[in-house]
Amino acid sequence: MQFYRERLWPSAWVFVSTALVMPASLLVFLPINAFVGVVSAIVLYGATVALLLGTSPIILVTSGEVVAGRARLPLEFAGDAQSYVEPEATLQRGRRLDARAWLVIRGWIAPVVKLPVEDANDPTPYWLFSTRHPLEVVQAIEDAKKSAVTPST
Repeated sequence: MQFYRERLWPSAWVFVSTALVMPASLLVFLPINAFVGVVSAIVLYGATVALLLGTSPIILVTSGEVVAGRARLPLEFAGDAQSYVEPEATLQRGRRLDARAWLVIRGWIAPVVKLPVEDANDPTPYWLFSTRHPLEVVQAIEDAKKSAVTPST
């Protein structure tokens, strides 16, 4: 059962700022050939957009695990998640960051969720990942843990 799913799409300003690849390629190729300059500008921008969209990670909470990017954490090893928004999110991504943490951070998404890893065999102390809906992610992890616990009879 799926409790939460979010794809960390780039914000609109990321696409606008990466559009600067077009005038840069025009500056390089226009003196050689105008057609090549225009085509290379369009192709480079298209490739940049495709790369941004294709590499957007997914945050997923199911009844058995939490997925952040390429990493999967079984719920039995997931601690109590905490959500952070500005300015605390900035501190979690910066000065309070443990170098051993698993990170799925996108600069265009400010809020983060910190999920402790409670596996003695795992050197990763916690996951820190970006999300646009940190409270919903924390709630989804709690709900998934509750659904995983079966009452004893």
